[in-house]
Amino acid sequence: MKTINPDMKITVAGLGGVGGFLGAALASVYPNVTFFARGKRMKSLRENGITLHSEFIGDRHAVPVLVTDQPSDIGITDILIISVKNYSLEEICRQLQPVVDAHTIIVPVLNGVDPADRTREAFSTGIVVDSLIYIISASETDYSITQKGPYSDLHIGTRSADLKVQEAVNTVHALFAPTGVKCIMAEDIEAAIWKKYIFNCAFNVMTAAYSATVGELRANPSHVSDMECLLEEACQVALAKKVNLPDGFKDERLHFFLHVQAPDGTSSMRRDVDAGRPTELESFSGYLLKEAPRYGLELPKTRYYYDLLKQITAKTC
Repeated sequence: MKTINPDMKITVAGLGGVGGFLGAALASVYPNVTFFARGKRMKSLRENGITLHSEFIGDRHAVPVLVTDQPSDIGITDILIISVKNYSLEEICRQLQPVVDAHTIIVPVLNGVDPADRTREAFSTGIVVDSLIYIISASETDYSITQKGPYSDLHIGTRSADLKVQEAVNTVHALFAPTGVKCIMAEDIEAAIWKKYIFNCAFNVMTAAYSATVGELRANPSHVSDMECLLEEACQVALAKKVNLPDGFKDERLHFFLHVQAPDGTSSMRRDVDAGRPTELESFSGYLLKEAPRYGLELPKTRYYYDLLKQITAKTC
């Protein structure tokens, strides 16, 4: 495995459920980790550090070397982890331009299928590594992080033949090795991203639409039927885009929902809708609906839930 300089400068931007988990894991191992945060979260992290309650990697408390909302305080960073809501990506990239140069490795860990491409467009320099994460984690009111479940799987990879980008993937893999976070180098990162995305286009959307848990959705046969339809429509778009999905993928994901997922599980999108916050609806249903006409596809069930959630959020946001 590649050797990592233990003093390399690591910056984590976005310290919510996912970014806070990754930031706490990194800051508990490496001495030169900076958190880019704002407002009350910045104040809390400065005064108290970050506390992680994790069922997978164990509880951690870490104190970053710096917590700031000023990129000028950071200087050029070696590794930049970005974990914000999808709709905030361009803004955070604009703010962090001063911390990136040609050698900086940038890892956007966000929902959706296009964050890495959008990050490449946003930065004029730097090396972007594609990624996704399977995790159940949330930021609490005191800005501590709670991670539940026996997994925190960070998948990384590249669609580029550029040796510098491939070496950056190796660097990120080695970076997380001592942290306890399970970091997996995906042979087909596009397929890996779409596999998670397809499930989210059904699960996140339905939990948000009905303010429901897994168990509550399972108990309603019409909801189960709609879940299957949403999975099918998202798969249609992926296959039209030549994504390499395995045979029987939709059925496997439906089985996971029906028989494997914890019955009390829900989504961050449901929490955002319930709290009247902005949501990532455009990254899920909205993206599919924009792509479908290019391939002559109609997505009636996706359209139904998109319109339903637009109505719901119009009343709450």
